[in-house]
Amino acid sequence: MKLTISRYCVMLFVQFGLLFVDILVNCFSDFARKSSVVVLLLFIIQDVCLIFALISLVLSFFSTYAFQAGLIELLYDRFRATIIISTAYLILTITLHSWSLSERWGHPLGHIWPSGLIWLYVIQRLLAVLYYYHYKRSMLRISDPRFYEDFGWMKQQHDGS
Repeated sequence: MKLTISRYCVMLFVQFGLLFVDILVNCFSDFARKSSVVVLLLFIIQDVCLIFALISLVLSFFSTYAFQAGLIELLYDRFRATIIISTAYLILTITLHSWSLSERWGHPLGHIWPSGLIWLYVIQRLLAVLYYYHYKRSMLRISDPRFYEDFGWMKQQHDGS
């Protein structure tokens, strides 16, 4: 399947939109903490966006010639960091959401931050930076025309490794 500009633009727009929602929820969800239901809704939206972002990245891999030719290992080698970081970030984010909601549900304006929750919050936010960088980089790298056409470099790299 050949990558068309319109298809790529739509996919890129969707993926950037999903990243933007994630950034907004990370930045501004604490401002909505007066209502636990609103925070829960924001967290659900963020988690669904993260799942859709991971799915859209994997779908981008499926549409490449490299994947269709059975060179999955080549794609995995090129995008391993993004796959691992995206999965870890999704797990950390869901864990943070679950823990923080369970701690603050009854008294949303109380300052309830056990030390483990603080560490999880910090690690999740630090991993978010790596996630944004790697995910955006992968979105742009997967548009390389070499992944969509039969070039000898793929087979040479696959046979040489």
